[in-house]
Amino acid sequence: MSEPDVFFGREKVAAHEKTARVNAIFDTVASRYDIMNDFMSFGTHRLLKRLVVESAAIRPGHHVLDAAGGTGDIAQLLSRAVGQDGHVTCFDLSEGMLQVGRDRAIDAGYGSIRFAQADAQQLPFQSDVFDAVTIGFGLRNIADQHKALNEFRRVLRHGARLVILDFSQPTNSALRAAYGLFKQTWPLVGQLIVGAAQPYRYLVDSIETHPAQSVLALMLQDCGFKNVHYDNLLGGIAALHWGTA
Repeated sequence: MSEPDVFFGREKVAAHEKTARVNAIFDTVASRYDIMNDFMSFGTHRLLKRLVVESAAIRPGHHVLDAAGGTGDIAQLLSRAVGQDGHVTCFDLSEGMLQVGRDRAIDAGYGSIRFAQADAQQLPFQSDVFDAVTIGFGLRNIADQHKALNEFRRVLRHGARLVILDFSQPTNSALRAAYGLFKQTWPLVGQLIVGAAQPYRYLVDSIETHPAQSVLALMLQDCGFKNVHYDNLLGGIAALHWGTA
């Protein structure tokens, strides 16, 4: 049976092709990834990522998985939350992003964070081992999101929480229009800062094709998560979803 086509931005491609293209994109932008995030969010992404940790019901001593963790900013926040007796594993498909994350973690004194290259659709971890799974601005980039959600549920302990932060759909039409215009500047700024516009064209398109808030909540329920809720952030520009395994 052939694999189903999925959205890569607005283009329909085979799932394995999306995975390869996304990996190449993040290897390209890794060194300037956080600079562009600061521009695109006016720095608010750092505050939103704190909400991820606050929503994950983490306690000292917990074992936590940060999925598609990129340059490790959420992983560092998680490391503070779990303390010296806890463990944080941060995985990403892009080795370029992981290398930036490893270097920054060591420089910031978070050398205990474990960084691993892995695919969210087929996690190399045992079942029922993590007290929380977090993913910030990464679900859009996964080819088979249902498969990834099922994997997150598999590795979570019973009653543990998955927290998802991602771009979403503004609830106000005026905000939606203004934000749409702002997003159109991202490829140009990406060319100036990173030296590549195409990754940010993909980013703009991937936001447009990402499931709306209520649809993602239903996906979580379909994958077996309970007590599913979401909050709109910044008027729906982003959304925070969570559910328990």
